[in-house]
Amino acid sequence: MEALRQDDPRHLGRYTVLARFREGAAAVQYVARESADGEPVVITAARPALAAVPAFRRRFQSEARTAERLAGGWVTPPLDTRVTPDDDSGTTAEAPNALWTAAGYVPALTLAEAIGLGGPLPERAVRILGAGIAEILSRVHATGTALQGLAPETVLLAEDGPRLTAFGPLGAAASAEARGEQLSVRLGYLTPEQVEGVEAGAPSDLFVLGLLLAYAATGTTPFTDGPPEEAAGRIAHAEPELDSVPDALRELIAGCLAKDPALRPSAGSVAAELALEGAAGLARGGWLPERLVAAVAGQEARVRALDTPLDAESAGAEGNAGAEPAGEERDAGAETNADGPRDAPVDAAPLAPGGGPDGTPEDAVPAPGAPGGAPGAGKESGGTTRDLGTVPGAARTDHPTTQLAVPRELTASSAAAPATPAAALPAAPRPSGGPVPATAPSALSPAEAPAPAPGTPYQRTPGGPAPYAPAALPGVPAPAATPMVSLPLPPPAPAPSPTASRRALLITAAAAAGGLIVGGGAVGLLGSDDSAAADDDKPAPDRRRTLPGQAPEPRWTYTHPASESSPLTTAVWRDKLLVLTSESQASAIDLRTGKRVWQRADAAKGQAALAAGADLCFVASPTEFLWLSPEDGAVKHRLRYADQFTGLPNLRMGAITGQSGSVVWFTGSTTVTVKAPKPKKGKKPGKDKQVVQAYFFAYDIVRRQELWRTAVPAGRAPGTPVYRLVAERSADLLVRQDAVTLTPAEVGAAKGKGSIRSFDQKTGKLLWVKQYGTVAPAAGVQGDEDGRLYGAVGADLQAFESDTAKPLWRLSGGTGSVYGTPVVAGPLLHTTNRTQEVGAVQRGTGRLVWRRSTEVPLGGSAPAITLSSSEKTLIAADASQVTAFSAADGRRLWKFQDIGVQDPKGAAVTAPYRTLATGRTVVVQRDRAFYAFTVA
Repeated sequence: MEALRQDDPRHLGRYTVLARFREGAAAVQYVARESADGEPVVITAARPALAAVPAFRRRFQSEARTAERLAGGWVTPPLDTRVTPDDDSGTTAEAPNALWTAAGYVPALTLAEAIGLGGPLPERAVRILGAGIAEILSRVHATGTALQGLAPETVLLAEDGPRLTAFGPLGAAASAEARGEQLSVRLGYLTPEQVEGVEAGAPSDLFVLGLLLAYAATGTTPFTDGPPEEAAGRIAHAEPELDSVPDALRELIAGCLAKDPALRPSAGSVAAELALEGAAGLARGGWLPERLVAAVAGQEARVRALDTPLDAESAGAEGNAGAEPAGEERDAGAETNADGPRDAPVDAAPLAPGGGPDGTPEDAVPAPGAPGGAPGAGKESGGTTRDLGTVPGAARTDHPTTQLAVPRELTASSAAAPATPAAALPAAPRPSGGPVPATAPSALSPAEAPAPAPGTPYQRTPGGPAPYAPAALPGVPAPAATPMVSLPLPPPAPAPSPTASRRALLITAAAAAGGLIVGGGAVGLLGSDDSAAADDDKPAPDRRRTLPGQAPEPRWTYTHPASESSPLTTAVWRDKLLVLTSESQASAIDLRTGKRVWQRADAAKGQAALAAGADLCFVASPTEFLWLSPEDGAVKHRLRYADQFTGLPNLRMGAITGQSGSVVWFTGSTTVTVKAPKPKKGKKPGKDKQVVQAYFFAYDIVRRQELWRTAVPAGRAPGTPVYRLVAERSADLLVRQDAVTLTPAEVGAAKGKGSIRSFDQKTGKLLWVKQYGTVAPAAGVQGDEDGRLYGAVGADLQAFESDTAKPLWRLSGGTGSVYGTPVVAGPLLHTTNRTQEVGAVQRGTGRLVWRRSTEVPLGGSAPAITLSSSEKTLIAADASQVTAFSAADGRRLWKFQDIGVQDPKGAAVTAPYRTLATGRTVVVQRDRAFYAFTVA
């Protein structure tokens, strides 16, 4: 942290800038406040020269939106963002092209700072660090994309757990340079597939995670030994050196560093292997060594003590005001190693037609600072820890979306152009092997730090207080050129015609190899609305086996098209079809493949698809019952309510209450006109009245026959009550009316208590209405076949005799406890609580068997819980994630999160997760997205 410089902004939006905090290649972070006594925030502001480049602005905007969608857990939610030049900055002092995001300040050290200060982390801290980052990656990978934002400088170590601060290549860039209307970006890490010229994907993030975990555990990365010019070969072919990694972590890290991407574990499996109870659970009680805790506390004290600068001149006069004491920051000039400098700048010479300035093919030209290059092939972090360079060679991707329009003159005329030598840091000796020193060199003051020279690329200098212009440092010549690849940018540009002249097109590759160049081409960052289903009727292939306890990869995913209305109801038909209904139609998804097999407009706005015998699918639409063919959705039978239910014209059907075999129960209502009584002589005639009459029905969907109907009190307007099945017993049904359909008179008469109704199974006769203790109308309630009813009472869960309302046992809850609807399974009752805990108790006695946290931040409703068909797996779903537990002992199995909406321009998805269990499959739904998982 250091004082503001002369050209630093004093205001960004509604925030007053207080000090420089950290720097990256593409942006500078500032500490700021909204008011004098407000909480500090961290503003990440793009460097002005880069912010003026349209390609940079689009990428910055995309990564800001990714951060918004990932907000929560180990990602600090953004508070404010300015990503377009038309935004209202809120102050005339802000530059017109200012580009920034603001997030709450979290006291933390970067991983690079922590290793430089305290050396390698203890094994438990490495587990928590890896689990937290893997949990974030699992959410990103669920959309089919890679993050590419991991680096020692983008991972933070806070008191309560890790944080991630970069959400794409810009945030993790080792260098960034504007080249006219284009942008050159170079990342600091590479993977074996990138060395081979293959596009980076989700497994690439796992390889980098493995490097970071090895770095955290040992203070060095596992491919450091050997000449720098052979670094790329070592990464592609050599085995990692993991002898110094703790035994318990070595196998997992080795798996992440597998050369074949297909052999690397998924992010979810890494998270489960490192911390089955979740990173937050393992971090309880503290996780950082005392030295790092003290450093974090000291940083927080300095940040909170910052005063508002008076003006630019006073800020410059203060010089080092606000700068950290010597010894707490590392000298950027000391960030060298025996093999060469860290992140030598990208050579800015134009490419010749062959790829490099000298006409050599692009894939043969090593990147400055990249393994396989000359000086700068590796980079040191804190003087002893090497981060790896970038890949020499372009990756492959879809050509139509990555063709950059490059005039021939820009390539042909530069065939003989000499490369501009780029300076680099001098090599410094490094002890071979062993941990990093426990102390770090002192930082240069701002006055000692040369300012970047105009036109030179910005370099990341972790641990140093300021960027250093390459020309101002002693250096060595750089290699001839840097391979260039395109950086995917939303929104997608129209694909060029396949017949377009190749003289105006440079076909490049996407993702993080060597220098990245962005221009006219674009690739949608987060996927599309198309289904990811198989394109034939074969079952989706089984996923490869990975580590025990892993979060399973979906067998298939399906995304409901954006051109159609969102699903209203979701149901499973005979373990074969997932049937969705919407405002416009019903559609069926094959549960084996995730492929949509039919659509039917007749069933629009229909209710849950139920099995009507072995070969028909029953759907209740607003006006009629439909029996559809499961093969193609064709209507085999239809019965209009007016024809089926005599004496009930214009029947309005309510929600289906429940089903048992071929019998379904539901409510419905109709409005009738009641004639006014004949007036007495001399009196005016009264007015006719419109009266709602409501009924509870039993209907056989195989025989297509009404079994009984019973008149019940009408509900709140428009009048149809909604009943939920609480228990089905041999002689009767127990139901409760949905609280939102109770009339004001019923609510007042209940005095805050809910009622349960008993109906005879054979005749539909109302047997009794009872209240149970102080169970509220909307409280979680469930009954069983043994005559017990379980309901939430205040902060507790209580059991009653169903027929007498006699209390049996009570399970106490803690502060903030509100139990949700439990689930009965054999001798156990599975519970869920607003404290984000699920558990199991013995039904007969209420004795607690187990209780576990879902590790979701407190707040909101209790998770909705579902049991797999075998009753071996308990699945909890809420607004943040889906978590699976062993139903017998509460062992946490896995959790799943998606990133939300897959359109970079769309609004973030806030819909909660829902789950449906069928056979050995659980289907997870979040708005339009569906995922199929295999469960026990």
